[in-house]
Amino acid sequence: MVEQLENPSSLLPPSDPQESQPKPQPPPSDPIPIPPSQPSDPATTPPPRTGFNPSRMIGIIRRKAMIKDLAAIYHAECLAYCQELLELQKKVEESLIDAKTAEDSRRETMRPPKRMKKAR
Repeated sequence: MVEQLENPSSLLPPSDPQESQPKPQPPPSDPIPIPPSQPSDPATTPPPRTGFNPSRMIGIIRRKAMIKDLAAIYHAECLAYCQELLELQKKVEESLIDAKTAEDSRRETMRPPKRMKKAR
């Protein structure tokens, strides 16, 4: 028994001489087609899951702050333009009111016609 432990080849079953010869390998089949990098239907394939990366949060927070700043600047510009438009609108309305009052005063000074039109 000690002899069997010292010689591991004795533990193997006896083999046929034909089995010791290398067997011919079958011809390789067609290789597995490699899927295209862009799937044909992106709705069916889930996006790759990535773990939480805290270093990405810094960039996200910075971008968010930058967007807020840009929005505040844009809002201030919009308010300035609205104020300017309101002032221009008031000026136009005032000039129209002045023109109407001048027109109305001319009508008041006009004499009535000598003959009245017949009512039908």
